[in-house]
Amino acid sequence: MSIETVDIGAVPASWTRRHLLDLESLSSEELNVILDTAAMFKEATANCSQKIPVLAGRTCANLFFENSTRTRTSFSLAARRLGADIIDFSASNSSLSKGETFIDTAKNIEAMGIDAVIVRHRTPGTAQLLAQNLNCSVLSAGDGAHEHPTQGLLDILTIRERLGRIEGLTVALVGDIAHSRTARSNIWGLKKLGAHVIVCGPSTLVSKRWEELGVEVAHNLDEILPRCDVLNLLRIQFERQATRPFPSVREYALLYAMTRERLERAREDILIIAPGPINRGVEITTDVADGSHSAILEQVTNGLAVRMAVLWLILGATR
Repeated sequence: MSIETVDIGAVPASWTRRHLLDLESLSSEELNVILDTAAMFKEATANCSQKIPVLAGRTCANLFFENSTRTRTSFSLAARRLGADIIDFSASNSSLSKGETFIDTAKNIEAMGIDAVIVRHRTPGTAQLLAQNLNCSVLSAGDGAHEHPTQGLLDILTIRERLGRIEGLTVALVGDIAHSRTARSNIWGLKKLGAHVIVCGPSTLVSKRWEELGVEVAHNLDEILPRCDVLNLLRIQFERQATRPFPSVREYALLYAMTRERLERAREDILIIAPGPINRGVEITTDVADGSHSAILEQVTNGLAVRMAVLWLILGATR
């Protein structure tokens, strides 16, 4: 299929959103629209390697107030694959250092003719605040420990591609659940699509209160491992922690790292994913990370597909 013959068509009538702030507020139908659109773009662009200029003339701005490699680069490349222009904002070199407010900075960038801002910030609710104060579209690239919607979507797309479905699967999120915006987006998305979700880790990082979201809470990975179709291994976010939540990294790895020995006790077709960056030897050993059960690099490609999909849906819906 050549790019010239691809007919993307119009944005589905069921999609009316101008922003993507979270997965909590999306319906299962809206989630499937994004996933189906991402799969379409992945095929139409030869695994996200070719351009398809359906957003030519549109301009997006990356407003990243936290360090990022994968997400910032993925959004930038996704916009360019669709023919849009992209500008990158650096907080350290901005007028914020001169006393300008966050909202005034965003409004000044919007006034340059921006159609969408992609924002990452350490404060939960930042994306919602921008959506209330800007006229352009807003896409969350992660706000504090609240949500990281496109990461949740790319994780779910990877599971659907590998296992053919979401409904009826048992997916365990293992690690630093307390500080993970990725965990929250995965929980909302997976549950809406019919998966059973387990959150697993030390009790200092996985409290019983997570049961209020309708998930199973576990503290022993070896006990739940035989029931799991998917393991999503989350990084320990030391930068967000005021105190060390366990005695040592070595002890954490002993209890929760996915190793070759644990892989041998798991289901034969278990899928291993991780949002990255991965810490080899802490959440996962090298032989498992690079093995056939791992879809970590597939997640990166699917991140491009998902971000192409949400940019097209949101900007296409606002024409």
